[in-house]
Amino acid sequence: MNPTIDTVVFDLGNVLIRWNPRNLYHKLFDNEQDMETFLSEVCSTDWNEQQDAGRPWQEATDEAIARHPHQETLIRAYRERWEEMLGGALEETVLILEELHDNGVRLLALTNWSAETFPIALERFAFLQKFEGILVSGQEGIIKPAPEIFQLLKSRYQFEGHHAVFIDDHAPNITGARRQGFNALQFTTAHQLRTDLIALGLPVAPPQTY
Repeated sequence: MNPTIDTVVFDLGNVLIRWNPRNLYHKLFDNEQDMETFLSEVCSTDWNEQQDAGRPWQEATDEAIARHPHQETLIRAYRERWEEMLGGALEETVLILEELHDNGVRLLALTNWSAETFPIALERFAFLQKFEGILVSGQEGIIKPAPEIFQLLKSRYQFEGHHAVFIDDHAPNITGARRQGFNALQFTTAHQLRTDLIALGLPVAPPQTY
């Protein structure tokens, strides 16, 4: 039998909070292919992840402009209009968070997020206050799925991975968490998450009742 799970660790982006740079860049490009080229070659996922790992936005912006000087306005928009990339809360997942909170389950969050932009989310999404603690990669200089970030979470909040379940939408992060002893669920829908949490013995309502 599985040991008792008394801690739930949530990823934030695209689990509880919608985020996509296309929410902004659809406003700035007339051509879809040009937008996708920009997001793959200029301000790419790898480029953005360096901010999640602690690189200052000014340094990142300067580096991208040096590579693509004719794209300066679009590059600067990534940081200056970053809040427009947020698409609101995933309300059905927030309901799960609230049920767990109301039932006394310990709640933590582990997110790959820039230290400079995370305060925007804290101000905008009141449900983030329900977490006992939130470990932000950009503040620590380590990003998922590095083993060190999972080890840091466990040591900082004093729990064992087998007593926790980690929820994330990104498969490599699920693999990384399992290697560090966590129970781990890859997020697809709130409906599936409810089913999976119930199977682990956590106190949430079954999907058909909401």
